[in-house]
This record gives sequence, C-alpha cells and structure tokens, in this order.
Amino acid sequence: MHRTLIYTLLCLAITFRINAETLLTFRQPLSVGLKQPLTVYNNWSAYDELSDNIPQTEELCMRMLDEVIRLKKNGVQLDCYMMDAFWFDVDGGYRTWHKQHWPNGPGEWLKKCKENRIIPGLWFSTNLIHSGGSPMLNFIPEWEGSQTSNGAILSLFEGGYLNHLMETLQMYVDQGVGVFKFDFAYFDAATDEAKRTMLPTDIEEANKCAFIQAIKKFRAKNPDVLFIAYNGFGGEMENTIAPFRKTVDPRWLEIFDTLYSGDPRFSDVPMMNVWRSQDMYSDHMVQQFAFNGLPLARIDNCSFMIGKTGTCYQRGIAAWKSSLILNLARGGWLNVYHGNIDLLNDEDAHWFGQVQKTYLQLQQFGRTSIVGGIPGKAEVYGYEADAMDGKLFTLVNPSQSIREVELSFGDYSNGRILFTDKGFSPVLENNKLTIGPEQIVVIGSGKYNSGEYHWEYEEDVIIPQQISSLKAEWQIKDNHTVETQLYNPSGTVRVVFSQLDGWGNPFRSWGGAPPDGTKMNEFIKIIARQGKKNIPVKIDYDRMIWSGLSWGVGEVDAKLLNAGSPLTITCWSKEGESKHFNIEVYNVVY
Repeated sequence: MHRTLIYTLLCLAITFRINAETLLTFRQPLSVGLKQPLTVYNNWSAYDELSDNIPQTEELCMRMLDEVIRLKKNGVQLDCYMMDAFWFDVDGGYRTWHKQHWPNGPGEWLKKCKENRIIPGLWFSTNLIHSGGSPMLNFIPEWEGSQTSNGAILSLFEGGYLNHLMETLQMYVDQGVGVFKFDFAYFDAATDEAKRTMLPTDIEEANKCAFIQAIKKFRAKNPDVLFIAYNGFGGEMENTIAPFRKTVDPRWLEIFDTLYSGDPRFSDVPMMNVWRSQDMYSDHMVQQFAFNGLPLARIDNCSFMIGKTGTCYQRGIAAWKSSLILNLARGGWLNVYHGNIDLLNDEDAHWFGQVQKTYLQLQQFGRTSIVGGIPGKAEVYGYEADAMDGKLFTLVNPSQSIREVELSFGDYSNGRILFTDKGFSPVLENNKLTIGPEQIVVIGSGKYNSGEYHWEYEEDVIIPQQISSLKAEWQIKDNHTVETQLYNPSGTVRVVFSQLDGWGNPFRSWGGAPPDGTKMNEFIKIIARQGKKNIPVKIDYDRMIWSGLSWGVGEVDAKLLNAGSPLTITCWSKEGESKHFNIEVYNVVY
C-alpha cells in the first residue's frame, strides 16, 4: 500500500505541474501530426562520430547547407535542415555549441536557414548522456536530483533535468528552431531512492508520464513546433525475422508528429544486391509499425541515406534512385534525406525533384496502402497510392525467382511501367505483372500512364534475364564448412548462403564499423574452384557493416568456367554451425 500511494502521489504531482493556463489550453486536444508532407535534410552520414570518427564541424554543416540551397534551386523540395548529434559542447547542457567545431555558435547557420526559408532542426538525446564509455554531456548542477547510479542516463521524473531541457528547447524555438528530434530514450532511469520504493514498471510509467506531460505543455505554448521520435520509443529493429508484435506505446502519437522505424541496415533475406536488401529492411519495419497501429503518414522510414561514412556502409550514391522512390512510396509524411547530398549533381537533382513532386502530391492528396505479402518472408509486396485521377504501384520482389502478380487498376486504364532496374524487363499484360528476382517496378495508371512520368532505370541494380534453381548435394567438411560440386552449369552460378541458429532462424554476425571493424566476408565466405584453380566470386557484402549480417550471396561468372570440369563451391562461416546452414544455388543468365 505504501508503494502504491507513493506512486499515485507522484503521478498526481507530475500532472499538476502543468499550470492553470496550460490546462485551459488542454480543453481542446492538441493537434499532433503533420499538416502536410515535410521534407528534411539530415546531415548525419555526411559526418559520423560513432564509427569513422568524422566530426560534425561548422565548415561541413555550412557546406551541406549550400548543397541544400543548390538542390532547392534545381527543383528538390527541402523544407528543413536537421542538425543531428554532437552539435553541442560536452560541458554546456545543450545550451553551448561545440566550442572547437562551432567557436562562434550557430548564428550564421540559423541566419542562412532563415534567409532561404529553411526550418532549422536540432537533435537531442532524450536522457542518455554517456555512451560507449565517453560522455556526450557532462552532468551540470541544474540537473541535480536526476542523476542515476551509473551516470549514463538521467531520470525524467526526478530532479531538475527535464524542466531544464524544456527551458532549453524554448531557448532554441525563440532563435527560430522549428523541429526537434528526440533519440536514445531510456524509461528505466531512476535514482537509487526511487528504485528502493518503486517497481521497474512503475518507474517506466513515471518517466513516460513526466515526459509526455512536459511535451504537451511545451506544445501548447508552441503549437507550430514539430517533434519526431527515434530510438527508444518502441519497435523491434534488430532483424527482419521476429514476428510482428505490439511494442509501441500509442501515447507517443499524442506528442510526436512522427515515429521512426529504424536506421537503414540489411534485411535477413539474402540478396545479390545489398542495397535492395537494405530497401527491404525498411519496408519490413514500416509494416511492423503499421501493425502497431501507426498510420503510414506518421511513420518516418528513415531509409534514404547516402554518403562516404560507416553509418551508410560507405555507399556513396549507389542505387540512390530506387532508394528515393521507396522512401517516398511508403506514404510517410516525414521524408528525410541523410548524408552527402553534394554527391548528387544538378541532373540528379532534376530527376529527384520530378519523382519527389509526384509522390508528395500522392502523400498529401491521395491514399497510400500496403499491398502484397511480408518483406521478411520474401513475398512480393509494395505500395498502392490512389489519387482521384490515377494510381501508382511501387512493387518489390525480394525472392530469387521470377514472380507473377495481379494488380487492380479499378476504373482506370491499364498501367504503364514507369521505373525499374536494368536487365530483366518486367512484363505488364492487362493486370498481370511478371517481375524479376530482387526487382523493383513502378507502374502508373490513369493520369500516371503517360510519358511525363517515365523515370527510366535504376542503373546500379542489374536483374538476371533468367534464373533457375540447381540441385546440389552438400557435404559437411567440419563444424563451419560445407562443400558441393556442380557439373556443367550452363550459366553464371549464384550461391545464396544463410547462417542459421538451432531453431532455423538466421542470426547476425557483427564485425564492427570503420575504421577498425572487420569486413563481413571475413565472417561468411563463399569460395569457388575448378581443380586446383580458385575462381573469383563476385560479392557485394565485403564491407564493414555496423548492424551485422546473417548471409552472403556470391556469383561465379560463366565466362570464367571451363566446360566439362566440375565446379567446387565451399561455404564457410566463422560463427555458424555447418549443420544449420541454408544454401541455395541458382543458374542465372544476364
């Protein structure tokens, strides 16, 4: 009874911290959720202080702002510039900018944003102040009473931290900041005193209650400010294997305009083209958050990330067009573009703007729905966007076979293929689409069945013209190695290899991030030879992958093989057991 009384009084105290003026405002529900699609440039992955140790500096940020302005002049809509993590000084409690990298503070950046009608945005850690053994922020006296025993996280319902944080946000709103990104939320934070008198579930609820009421109060005073949520606000983002389940507290929709569904990483469905696997991860996560009851418009899929750093696997701009299309097609009204946008030239910007304009109109005035199966089960899936005068289908086949799917064009004329990958030409006959393995296809009907919307090809993804399964008898050589021999393959040989656990589920190996990480082909190897001669195996996963990988896919080019000599394929995993490997072999023709 004593504990229950304390907890009840605590929640009442948190609630009554809201002053009478704010309570009057609450008689009408706060309007949460974007009023129209918003486009955001986020500078993370143009720098990366978590892997490559490439710092965020004023020079880099101002250069990226110039690139935002250049892209806008070439037809790209960019409404906001989000300044991501580490803009602040370790000793400033979020009120001082990094003294070395921003010696004069953010004045020039804020001024230039305003001159170009760009909304400034700022990243905040919700309550994590130490990570990886080093401080993001040192504790300051104003946070007294909030510090926990490990010193890494701060309590939100005790001490001065949360109130000081809300005052800090107001300081930046008064300087013109209009969007706040909240990351790294830990609702188990509590002082030792609270842990002695409260259950862990009550601590979590008290932290959530305090944070929700504080944001509601802040939003009542600043109704035009936007809040977006990242890590710590629900969702299971580690893999694409776990069955969907409820993990997102619906109350977050009362204070956040959008919730993100995970940083870009590779799915657990093996693919020859790793970037298409990354696309598929984001599609799977969107379905998970939709399962949790979020409208598609409120899901930030956070998938478009280009650049030279370890965060984006040093992708550059590989397969950026298909990444952009899927980012827009998923229906989220927060459209975020991360990283080195300076890698996109003016011609790229023109293409970007055309595609973006089409999908933004559909987001705002149309209706987007998920169609097909579940990405993590390698089922054909996609998005159907309905407008008053046409439809747009964006479809993906994550499997290793050519598939046929049926579309419904409703009252509109038959569709037209607007965009796809190089190689295999998808066939659309009436309402039946034949789509190649790992392929994306965009189809327009009605208004969109015209040359105006012909976006051509994804140059960086090539789909085979033919693919067929090859029978292979695998022999276990040792605990981590299996081997097979193929006789007279007629085309290029594709090997699809997953490491599984004892329950038959793929599991990931982690080699770390640049600069000190290990490439994933040191964990999962595919080796080919004829006689004593090693044959090169083309792979796309030979990179440092901070998020881990559960598979490897490789191809042996037919032109490198000697007819009549058996081809020996060896698959090895550093961490997987050979008795649990899942390996499929295909004959492909380009």
